[in-house]
Amino acid sequence: MFTILVAEDDRSLNKIIKTKLKQNHFTVYPVFNGQEALDVMEEHKVDLVITDIMMPVLDGYGLLKLLRETGNKTPVLMITAKSQFESLEEAFRLEVDDYLVKPIRLPELLLRVQALLRRAGLEAEQKLVFAHTQLDYAQLTMTDLVTQTSIQLPPKEFYLLYKLLSRPEKVFTRLDLLDDIWGMEDDKDERLVDACVKRLRQKCKGNPDFDILAVRGLGYKGRLINGKS
Repeated sequence: MFTILVAEDDRSLNKIIKTKLKQNHFTVYPVFNGQEALDVMEEHKVDLVITDIMMPVLDGYGLLKLLRETGNKTPVLMITAKSQFESLEEAFRLEVDDYLVKPIRLPELLLRVQALLRRAGLEAEQKLVFAHTQLDYAQLTMTDLVTQTSIQLPPKEFYLLYKLLSRPEKVFTRLDLLDDIWGMEDDKDERLVDACVKRLRQKCKGNPDFDILAVRGLGYKGRLINGKS
């Protein structure tokens, strides 16, 4: 799954963007200034950055400048107020990849995010390949590499399986999975996760590469039987 960092000091807008991205199955790190963004990027792999220009501590220009000076080519989508439109000249001088003018339209934001990921060649990387099985994020398919037969999984099932197997042995709580896969922050029903795992186990029964383990009192984790090829 793609990971997007959202640096926006307006907490309401930050939450709106985060929720929309999560509903479209992105992993999101929300931060409120440029320094927090740098701190997150030191600890986690980030595929794309969405940043406001005007922020406390370290603004969007400072964040972009530090990224490029250190050779970090992560795609950056900058958000600007209409009154700041002329100041985008500085952003492009610093090698910003794209921009949006406030008030932002969420459908347009999603289109620009997807275009930037394609441009960076990241979409082609979204495959997990094991000894006998391949998961293709773009097609939502699970392929038996021995028989060359594929099945297309329902989106929620695929995203859940992909998340667990992207970080094998990491325990994800049911609430984590609800938030990331279903985009649910208020009306949480953990039984959705349990029912989805049950269906996945039936479809993956006997798979020689992996299985899904319940962690008592916590949630679930993926376990690799054979390492990735």
